[in-house]
Amino acid sequence: MTNFLYVYTWQEDEYELVQLEQRSFFGKSDGNSYVLSDVDVALNRSPFIKTKLTILMSGESIEAIVPFAEQVTYEGETFRVLSLNNVEIGDEPKHPFPERQVAERTLGNVIPGEPDLKHADCVFGVVKVNGLWHFGVLEKAEAIWLKHQVKPHSYSTALGTRLARALVNIAAPRPDGLTLIDPCCGIGTVLVEALSMDIPILGRDMNWFVAQGSRKNIEHFGYEGTVELGPIEEATGHYDVAIIDMPYNLFTSASYDQQFAIVKEARRLADRVVFVAIEPMDDMFKEAGFTIVDQANVPKGYFLRLVYVCE
Repeated sequence: MTNFLYVYTWQEDEYELVQLEQRSFFGKSDGNSYVLSDVDVALNRSPFIKTKLTILMSGESIEAIVPFAEQVTYEGETFRVLSLNNVEIGDEPKHPFPERQVAERTLGNVIPGEPDLKHADCVFGVVKVNGLWHFGVLEKAEAIWLKHQVKPHSYSTALGTRLARALVNIAAPRPDGLTLIDPCCGIGTVLVEALSMDIPILGRDMNWFVAQGSRKNIEHFGYEGTVELGPIEEATGHYDVAIIDMPYNLFTSASYDQQFAIVKEARRLADRVVFVAIEPMDDMFKEAGFTIVDQANVPKGYFLRLVYVCE
């Protein structure tokens, strides 16, 4: 049964990243601007999900949904109905305003309670996708990652917050009970995004100044997390998932042998690792005993990052 509809938005250079995140969440991706699924993804986890519709009723016409809407219950006393067909959704073109208004009014006129177009206690959504109408509770995502863009400590080649948030989702789409580590955490962009989603993660970096900056960034945003000092070789324990942005800039440069050492240590540390690199590393992963199970290219101007999911 399809219980949820997620409407996506992304920049052109984020397309492959979005598809990779969707495959991690839903086990599939088809390039559409929406996903219909029975998988419940918490609102605000993905930086690309614009709205989430929890579907209560589906029908071949608006009129088929009316009997359900007449008896629908919800929290609060006021409501509003919004059409999601104000944009193109998959093969369904954007509906003209009068057409959207008819759909909203048809259901709004029969729902119990008082309509409130500005401050409704409950917002319902209605949308037509692939010839079928869906009606349910509508939630709009908050761009939490946007608040993390300006940090007390940062450097120019650090991961963007949208990419970092997506990496956490790709690494641990269902994080309950999982142990996570970022053993080369830098200034903590991945740590901040994980902690903001209530996903515990251990940070680690061999550079004292960088580790201190990571701790201060976490504290700045009001989160609680641990950042250890030391190289990946000294990390102890075993984790379900690791996220590693491979060193590549002047401040944290690494030779081939040093990079391979990190990859081998990652194989020891975790069952599943999401790597970020700026050049192909397929042979290195294979030699270390990893299998690449998925990947994506994330261009940014003339700069290209490669995201690998390895097990």
